[in-house]
Amino acid sequence: MTLFLKLLLAHLIADFWLQPAAWVTEKERKRHRSSVLYLHAGIHGILSFIALWNLSLWLPALVIAGTHWVIDLAKVSFQRGHNRSFWFFLDQLLHVTVIAMVSLVLVSPGPVEWLFPWQDALLIATAIVFLTSPSSAIIRIIISQWTPDTLHSVSSSLPDAGKFIGYLERFLVFLFILFGRWEAVGFLLAAKSVFRFGDLKEAQDRKLTEYVLIGTMLSFIIALLTALATSRLSAELPNVM
Repeated sequence: MTLFLKLLLAHLIADFWLQPAAWVTEKERKRHRSSVLYLHAGIHGILSFIALWNLSLWLPALVIAGTHWVIDLAKVSFQRGHNRSFWFFLDQLLHVTVIAMVSLVLVSPGPVEWLFPWQDALLIATAIVFLTSPSSAIIRIIISQWTPDTLHSVSSSLPDAGKFIGYLERFLVFLFILFGRWEAVGFLLAAKSVFRFGDLKEAQDRKLTEYVLIGTMLSFIIALLTALATSRLSAELPNVM
């Protein structure tokens, strides 16, 4: 379990935090001729090697990097505008499957177990990372089919403000549920609805209202499920060690 969480955390950081949007665009445009495709796979290999923290485990890190290159190449080669959502989720499923298989093959998690002596801390760190850019990407992919034409014509806002608001709301929901404060989740949802109501009423666009509502609900559901899964896994960790 510890090894899987380490490798999953490395994957989330490399695939979302350390992969700019420009890299994604270049990979889709140049495919196998893209230098960033190799660089991106190399970053995955390096972070996986760091997560394994064992000089003798260079081969599993290389396997993760190599399979990541193959899976990403297949994704950018076969995805089209109408099936981007399918390839996004398939891509992530395959990556996580490879990580799970590597974790099962490697019996020992490595000699430097003191790096993450508390599995709960590692589990929570992985969940928090997932609730940032990875969750935003999932929400963006799901609701992209309903993007209203007026989305970019509404009044301007602070750069990346919406993204960080999403991070904060999911992080707060996550914390509230972990501490059993369900009433605070309801208060947060109500507060956001009040603040959003004025903007949406002024815009007078039903499609925009529905679009924002779907995004908000997805954000809260992802945070809720992540918190519940984290709480459940944390309770079972002593049994899987």
